Amino acid sequence: MPGYPQDILRNRSVVKHGNYAFITPEGRVINVIPGIEDCLMTILATPKMGASFVQLIGTLGEKAKTTMPYGAKPHEESFIYLLDGEAELKVSVGGESRVIKQGGYAYAPPGVGISFETANGKEGRILLYKQRYIEHPSGLMPYAVFGNANDMEWTDYDGMANVHIKDLLPVEQNFDMNMHILSFDPGASHNIVETHVQEHGAYVYEGQGCYLLDEDWYLIKKEDFIWFGPYCKQTAYGVGREQFTYIYSKDCHRDVEV
Repeated sequence: MPGYPQDILRNRSVVKHGNYAFITPEGRVINVIPGIEDCLMTILATPKMGASFVQLIGTLGEKAKTTMPYGAKPHEESFIYLLDGEAELKVSVGGESRVIKQGGYAYAPPGVGISFETANGKEGRILLYKQRYIEHPSGLMPYAVFGNANDMEWTDYDGMANVHIKDLLPVEQNFDMNMHILSFDPGASHNIVETHVQEHGAYVYEGQGCYLLDEDWYLIKKEDFIWFGPYCKQTAYGVGREQFTYIYSKDCHRDVEV
């Protein structure tokens, strides 16, 4: 935030390099991203903290646009999600374009990248994501995906009627990743303390939760970003009076190299 501090300087963020992190809004800074114009971008997760992916959040200006596709290197796959606001965004993946509104998203297969430009000049925020694509041993390849989370039905998570999930990408071996939205009713929780090889990057956009990261419990709330490293112990309870909801990434459908 510009200007003089108004109180004691403080920040709830915790970063355990190579293990886990949660990044709160108060300490974020704006980064210049080549190829993205009139959009205030903040880098949330990178290999510098131990993540195998890159995730950003951006606030769209009236003339927000890309001048080159994002995540278009031959080994990169990418994803965009229109988090909130009244913006309408024209998103292009290769030769296919769609205008998306809040809850809209697009996935670009490796080497293609995502281009966007504002369609109505109104404010909104986007999440951008890219990671290295891991080939399927039989040669299966992913394909471009467009959708809107608001058009999808919730399903029960692990058989629990008080925890709900949406899968944003097809659950197919063509894809080595997925994006999900997970929502806990007040008082709901995971059914186990998870310990797995998959990484997650989670952006909280609703409510509050109490999250176990490795050996420590933290109160997490709306606008926090969490990175979970491989085998970091993790579980959560929804707390407060509203849903605890976040969108998160997951690597999947691939064996591990030795």
